Amino acid sequence: MNPSFTLRPYRDGDEDATIALWCETWQQAYPNIDFAARVPWWRERWRGELVPNAAIIVAEQTGQLVGFVTIDARAYLDQLVVTPKFWGSKLADALVDEAKRLSPDSITLLVNEDNPRAIRFYERNGFVHAGKDVNPTSRRPVLKMQWRP
Repeated sequence: MNPSFTLRPYRDGDEDATIALWCETWQQAYPNIDFAARVPWWRERWRGELVPNAAIIVAEQTGQLVGFVTIDARAYLDQLVVTPKFWGSKLADALVDEAKRLSPDSITLLVNEDNPRAIRFYERNGFVHAGKDVNPTSRRPVLKMQWRP
């Protein structure tokens, strides 16, 4: 599937749509976890950590938000979210390319070890394994991945 979409900077009015999309995509990826119950925590983190400290680029299709990426000043990619109906399309590639444009020297990220689809995606986009860690919130094992041009 090759969706037609546009990329643009995040606006304050995008908050509800980005949070709903976050919940939908993570629920699809991890159906045994109740992400709806995590929305209040996520909204607080979104407002307090990501919005003030990261560049956020959103993807729209016919006026609907279908994805977003966050990249902060430390070149850390915290979130790459794409609506499940566009998984496997060029949308995620375009968002990663935008993060690379905003952070042209390097990017680091953490990805859950039990998410092989995401790991393969990042590898295809030039990221390499750079260590292991544990997510401080979920306590899940994660891989640190890094991209350099």
